[in-house]
Amino acid sequence: MSTLYRHWEIIDRARTGKFMDEEDFLPRHFSPTLKKLIKKYEIKYDPKNPSPTDDAMADRIWQAAWDLFREVGYYNTDSHRIIEVTDEEIKEALYMASDQYVVGGGKDARVMKHRSVEDPEPPFCIMSPDITVDEKYHQSMCMAYLKEPLLDGLCGPILEETFGHLIESGGPTEISGCIQHIQNQKMAARLLGRPDTFMVAVGTAEHDSGQIAVSNDEWGVQKTDARLVGSLTEFKTADTLLNRSLHYAQYGCYTGSLTGAIYGGWCGGSEGTAITTVAYSLIGLVIHGAMFNQHFPFHLNYVSNTTRELLWPISMAGQALARNSNLLYTSNGFANAGPMTEMLFREVAVHAMVSTVSSWHLWEMASTRNKYRNRATPLEARLGCEVGHAVARQKMSREQANEIANKLLAKYEDHAADAPMGSEYHECYDTAKAVPTVEHMDMFRRIKDEIAQMGVEFPY
Repeated sequence: MSTLYRHWEIIDRARTGKFMDEEDFLPRHFSPTLKKLIKKYEIKYDPKNPSPTDDAMADRIWQAAWDLFREVGYYNTDSHRIIEVTDEEIKEALYMASDQYVVGGGKDARVMKHRSVEDPEPPFCIMSPDITVDEKYHQSMCMAYLKEPLLDGLCGPILEETFGHLIESGGPTEISGCIQHIQNQKMAARLLGRPDTFMVAVGTAEHDSGQIAVSNDEWGVQKTDARLVGSLTEFKTADTLLNRSLHYAQYGCYTGSLTGAIYGGWCGGSEGTAITTVAYSLIGLVIHGAMFNQHFPFHLNYVSNTTRELLWPISMAGQALARNSNLLYTSNGFANAGPMTEMLFREVAVHAMVSTVSSWHLWEMASTRNKYRNRATPLEARLGCEVGHAVARQKMSREQANEIANKLLAKYEDHAADAPMGSEYHECYDTAKAVPTVEHMDMFRRIKDEIAQMGVEFPY
């Protein structure tokens, strides 16, 4: 149980809360408060340790995040009002939050539960290309991901066209594209013998009407699936987003809160990014009644989170959440390089390893900075999830992860700005059979062997 029963109070505050001009919210309210809290709680980024072990700082980050949410609130861009909450309401929501859920159905059902720091239980693995794909490759890519044995949940690729028509937000083409999206995904699951696989859907929907159109337990997004409601960066929402979380609650499916704190933006550096990420988990729970929070903090210039200035806040945020709550949260990897490049495989390995030892579940992998159509494949997601399972099973410590992370970072970190774009899906996968090419598999195995030699004990 979360705060679903408080939706109407939240919606009322989105209309009656404190008024503020939108142009004043971030520079005069959010950022000054965040800077004050960084100083008050003595939060300090350590570039030498992408996988830090400072428990006391993790606890201070938690308290700073709590204060940030309570003091700043959550801004509605439509009403120009601030949704404010109290300490008691945050405490109530945390007390009522469940530490585990059964998602998916039948033989495909999975348990997603809270993880601790250095938890020996493997992470829940949601796989997603996180990119747009040509209409002709959409079902093939869905099938390729669903062939992955470590996949616990799927968030499918995004359509930009439906039956040859460009999808326009809020119009008939969006509804058509969303229906096509979920039916391709469900059909792929059925064809592969995984009909009730947990799905997070549908990424094609930009407008609330697109999400509402696919709520159908027979052919669409089922009640055993999850939906995402995003945030406007930073600490902002809008009526169309509040519409989504209300609909998800009333329909009866699971709600996930989707947020990406921006390093180099209003959050400032690594310290502010860590605090804001933790605060977003509280926002997801209290404002949207989310059963899990999906976080993808990213670099303003690189649009990635696999360099040390982002790995540190990811690790610290996970530790802060694990030590002070029983919440569920997924670490969404954003890499610089594209598919079938050695750099991408190393990036995903570091992201998955640091995230896993820091208590996160995994959401892998947005390749090529989440920018370019068709540039993602299941193999990078496979490596990330295999790393996650390996380091959990071998009970890898944060110190061990830190040592390996620094070795791998040395191989790619200097190329964050000029990372290779790699290949498109159809260039490194047989799209008819939804299997990787020999060349792609050879590179996967070679980098996997390299990582194994550094100390990651893969189970197979």
